[in-house]
Amino acid sequence: MKGYGVISIGNPGWLEKDKPVAGPLDAILRPRLVAPCSSDTHTLHGGGGPKKDLILGHEAIGEVVEVGELVRNFKPGDIVVVPCVTPDWMAPGMQSGKHTAHDHGPMGSFKFVRAKDGVFAEFFHVNHADANLVRIPEGVSHEAALMTVDMMSTGFHAVELAEVGFGDTVVVIGIGPVGLMAVAGARLSGAGRIIGIGTRPNCVKIAREYGANDIVSYKDGDIVKQVNDLTGGGADKVILAGGNAETFQQAVAMTKPMGIMANVNFFDVRDTLSMPAHVWGLGMVNKDIRGGFCPGGSERIRRMMDVIRYAPLDTTKLITHTFKGFDQMEDALLLMDSKTPDLIKPIVYLD
Repeated sequence: MKGYGVISIGNPGWLEKDKPVAGPLDAILRPRLVAPCSSDTHTLHGGGGPKKDLILGHEAIGEVVEVGELVRNFKPGDIVVVPCVTPDWMAPGMQSGKHTAHDHGPMGSFKFVRAKDGVFAEFFHVNHADANLVRIPEGVSHEAALMTVDMMSTGFHAVELAEVGFGDTVVVIGIGPVGLMAVAGARLSGAGRIIGIGTRPNCVKIAREYGANDIVSYKDGDIVKQVNDLTGGGADKVILAGGNAETFQQAVAMTKPMGIMANVNFFDVRDTLSMPAHVWGLGMVNKDIRGGFCPGGSERIRRMMDVIRYAPLDTTKLITHTFKGFDQMEDALLLMDSKTPDLIKPIVYLD
């Protein structure tokens, strides 16, 4: 089969691979609608460590073409949502009941791109199909559903990590697609004042539509000072959804005592995270620093789609570019890599 991905670090291209094989609990899918992600470009450039001859992609709506003999809930022809996190539900890591992202070690449940070929292929494999695939409910478009599998799930996980509550002042650093979903999630969770940090006009516009009250730009000066001036000393909850190692310490600095800084930003494997001791109040100010990968499985994504149906929340506002045809996968991924000023999220129709 044909797929698009990493030939070697920094060298993307088309790959020829054997069609994947389904185990008794698994399914083989044909992608119908996919979305490139900054995590794919992060992998392409070596940020996740050495990779070679690996098909990229972890956001997909797919058509089931084959199921294993023990799969009960799905059959060939079904159109399904595929979470980006697909745990091995029999792994010891799943038995603690604490989190579903780390079945066989750190981020072990994020199998696409990290442990196996992804969805930018003619066919792709999903383990434990009954627990990791979701039917699209009535009233949710394929495009809206696609935004749940990573962008919405990750952005909402940042809100969960931060324990956003009624009346909290919340800062979201990085208002790309994940940060925008964090803004929306914070508003749905009862946040009071929401401050978004970003500069791109289309992202600023949508951040306000999702519930941001104020926008801070690094172009106007030090973002920590701006936030502290706006809030009178810091935010209750700070969500880091973009940036670099320097932004990490800025996020901690603008979190007030007894507050929580929650990170869902993928740092580079070459990064070192550090900060001056005074940023953390010499370790004495009870600021929680948290980071995590979004939970996995079908129930998680079913709940995301219920938010779309009943809140309601329009996740399609994230989509700025559309492509049609399997051969356009390359153009879509390279657009995501270039991050043009008008880009939020591209999608590719494959049927």
